[in-house]
Amino acid sequence: MQPFHVAVPVNDLDAARTFYRDVLGCEEGRSSEVWVDFNLYGHQFVIHYKEGEKQNHHFNAVDSHAVPVPHYGVVLKMEDWEAMVLRLKEYDMEFIIEPYIRFKGEPGEQATMFFLDPCGNALEFKAFNDIGQLFAK
Repeated sequence: MQPFHVAVPVNDLDAARTFYRDVLGCEEGRSSEVWVDFNLYGHQFVIHYKEGEKQNHHFNAVDSHAVPVPHYGVVLKMEDWEAMVLRLKEYDMEFIIEPYIRFKGEPGEQATMFFLDPCGNALEFKAFNDIGQLFAK
C-alpha cells in the first residue's frame, strides 16, 4: 500500500499541533509558521493554518448514525484501533460517534469511531478483522 497525503485546514495551529502530536501520538515532521507535517500511521497528514471559524459539517445517515461530512481518517489494524480507543478515552475524548462495530455480521463489518480535532475537523478511525472486507459490498 502506498502512503497517501492529505492537508486539512486548522484555525489554531498550536492547538491542532498539540492534539495531533500528543493526543493522537503522531510524529511531527517538517513545519513552518503556517503548516505542520505529521506521520499518521505511515501517511503524510498536514495541518495548514486557515483563518476563520471551525469547520461546519453536514451529516449523512450511515448504519443509524449521523456521519459528519467532510471527515478524514485512516484504516488501522484492529489492535491499533483498540489501542487508539483506550488512548482517546484517557484524554476524555468527546466522540461524535462512540467506538462500535458497524455493519455487524454483514459485508464490510468494521470497527469505527468519529471525533473532532480542536479546530472542528471530523476524524474517523476504523479497522477490520478481515482487511479483505475493506471494499466488500
